[in-house]
Amino acid sequence: MTITTAPSAPEVVAGALQASSLAALGNIRHAFFTRAGGVSHGLYASLNGGPGSHDAPANVAENRARMAAALGVARDALITAYQIHSPDVVTAERPWPPHERPRVDAIVTRTSGLAIGVTTADCGPVLFADAQASVVGAAHAGWRGAFTGVLEATIAAMERLGADRPRIVAALGPMIRQANYEVGPEFVVRFEAATAENARFFRPSARADHALFDLPGYIAARLLAAGITAVEDLGVCTYADETRFFSFRRTTHRQEPDYGRHINAIALQN
Repeated sequence: MTITTAPSAPEVVAGALQASSLAALGNIRHAFFTRAGGVSHGLYASLNGGPGSHDAPANVAENRARMAAALGVARDALITAYQIHSPDVVTAERPWPPHERPRVDAIVTRTSGLAIGVTTADCGPVLFADAQASVVGAAHAGWRGAFTGVLEATIAAMERLGADRPRIVAALGPMIRQANYEVGPEFVVRFEAATAENARFFRPSARADHALFDLPGYIAARLLAAGITAVEDLGVCTYADETRFFSFRRTTHRQEPDYGRHINAIALQN
């Protein structure tokens, strides 16, 4: 397995980031959008893509339209799910209206001109592609989704569409990093009960009985165990970089009333 970490991810239109491994694929467009380039204000400034936020719906719609344009798809062809921190995956063949979003945490497709995405604000966005088979996937991998198998379920769903596991490229986008991800003892117990090897994803915190969790390291290890041979990690922390990223945990620590959501999406070109 090759895990590469981008020292500074290249920016694309609308202030987004790209993974070099995915950008090298000729028939794929993708973006890990930051908070820059939108029309929202205040806590949501400025590219908030989350329909579940309390931002003005018209602002969210305009922001998503800008992201769709950056991905080269029609305004209504950028789709996301109603995420529930599950291992569940849906195969998309056409756009769905916002009020009909399926309750899943990953989407796969082989339909050109359709951008599939996940919303995040600390959880791990993972974009997948088998360019030869023209199959792509997007997974929302918070700790619970990763722990219960959303990554493996996404890969299996891609295979059902014709993808070949050894050809799949996976890219980990901006998410909370270990230095800012403190968890309690019950969290550590849950992971170590699954396998003693999970102890490597924790290091001591300054608070007694607490630990710091390496979410991207855990995601990468799950991908390795699933047989993915090429993984790229952008190495960017949503919590630490307030200028570019929304963060649920940062908002919680500040006792703010709400937060924006990022869109992380991938599309097959027409």
